[in-house]
Amino acid sequence: MYTSHEDIGYDFEDDPKDKKTLKPHPDIDGGWAWVMVLSSFFVHILIMGSQMALGVLNVEWLEEFHQSRGLTAWVSSLSMGVTLIVGPFIGLFINTCGCRRTAIIGGLLNSLGWVLSAYAVNVYYLFITFGLAAGKHCFGSGMAYLPAVVMVGRYFQKRRALAQGLSTTGTGFGTFLMTVLLKYLCAEYGWRNAMFIQGAVSLNLCVCGALMRPLSPGMDGDGPEGKAPHHVLPAHSTESIRSSGQLRDAEEKRGGPGTEDSSLGDAPAQACQEKAAHRKDMCAFRLLKTVSQLTMRVRKGFWDWYSGYFGTASLFTNRMFVAFIFWALFAYSSFVIPFIHLPEIVNLYNLSEQNDVFPLTSIIAIVHIFGKVVLGIVADLPCISVWNVFLMANFTLVLSIFILPLMHTYAGLAVICALIGFSSGYFSLMPVVTEDLVGIEHLANAYGIIICANGISALLGPPFAGWIYDITQKYDFSFYISGLLYMLSGKESTCQCRRHRFDP
Repeated sequence: MYTSHEDIGYDFEDDPKDKKTLKPHPDIDGGWAWVMVLSSFFVHILIMGSQMALGVLNVEWLEEFHQSRGLTAWVSSLSMGVTLIVGPFIGLFINTCGCRRTAIIGGLLNSLGWVLSAYAVNVYYLFITFGLAAGKHCFGSGMAYLPAVVMVGRYFQKRRALAQGLSTTGTGFGTFLMTVLLKYLCAEYGWRNAMFIQGAVSLNLCVCGALMRPLSPGMDGDGPEGKAPHHVLPAHSTESIRSSGQLRDAEEKRGGPGTEDSSLGDAPAQACQEKAAHRKDMCAFRLLKTVSQLTMRVRKGFWDWYSGYFGTASLFTNRMFVAFIFWALFAYSSFVIPFIHLPEIVNLYNLSEQNDVFPLTSIIAIVHIFGKVVLGIVADLPCISVWNVFLMANFTLVLSIFILPLMHTYAGLAVICALIGFSSGYFSLMPVVTEDLVGIEHLANAYGIIICANGISALLGPPFAGWIYDITQKYDFSFYISGLLYMLSGKESTCQCRRHRFDP
């Protein structure tokens, strides 16, 4: 999405020489910017946190529907994958409707997906209502998630890495809170009623979307300052309508003898008819004008979206960015597979009692919070490159994935889960490194492509791990294969990134 100076936090100001100068927006790096961080934080809790806690529901679905692990895992992977895959298409909604309206509509669709899924009679029903959701749960999640990330990027310049880190800690908090909440609700009310309650909780996404105030007047078409200017019908138009009515009445008056006397008696009725006709003409004019403005907005939004992906300035002409996409295709599965399958792995190792006291997924979630904040602070230091922090965190995550299958005690698994949680904090740096590759003006489109690649990874990872278990009766090989693919895909992207850093 190509953005103007208003999009990235600058306003135009007239100088004495009638030249346009740039003035920083007062909300940049302060003021309402921190409200945006809070809004994005809760969006991450409600969307990404709840999706990372789907391992709880995965166990319930296995017991309810008696399907294979590979087939049942498709529900969770579709939920997480499609949410991210629709990222590029959400850019079209942002261009057309703005971040605020897009997020509010997404909150409504997300809630509807949870409620409809409570009526599931088999796994295939969940594929539609919870996985694909016919554009409801997953598409709604994507419509709320991408605006939350983009708006934080627009409101911050100096401390963008820290702001993204703080907002995305909602994923860790949400994973911990939603895991506990879903466990409690499933135990007390059953998984169907738990999904009903979760649907009601998800309506808070609409509140988060309402807080996404555009930076400048006219931006996004939201809010009292962001509304399209109200166009009043030109004076000559109203006069012409009135004069045409008067001429028509005058011709009727000249129709025959005695009409003058009768017209004097019918003057109030004629005045009412004139007002009614004038009001009808004004309503028709305003309706046509509104439809015309909406059509022009949709056409402009679609063209901006299309040119960003397929035009002459296409992002795919950037070799470094293409290598980054290739890495993202395999990276996210290494983080998602433990969340979906750890509850089942714990049962296989007979560690359920210890895991019930403090779930391993909660350990990942809590340490993930600290990882995002710490890595964000370190990356903002002037003496440290954000790319060095990003690459070191990736290396640690790959190493942890390789070691995880070797641990068969709760203490060993807890240590590795802590490493996975901390190193995966690099997700908060992804918008920053993406902006470094393509620039702030292309951030929305570029980040939409990145999360789309992550979505494909999340979509295929958990079912792949389930199929490996169905064949080998072990989860070990799924971690080895995913870690190997992660490492190989990162090789090319690392070379491109280093070339990008040292190019003059």
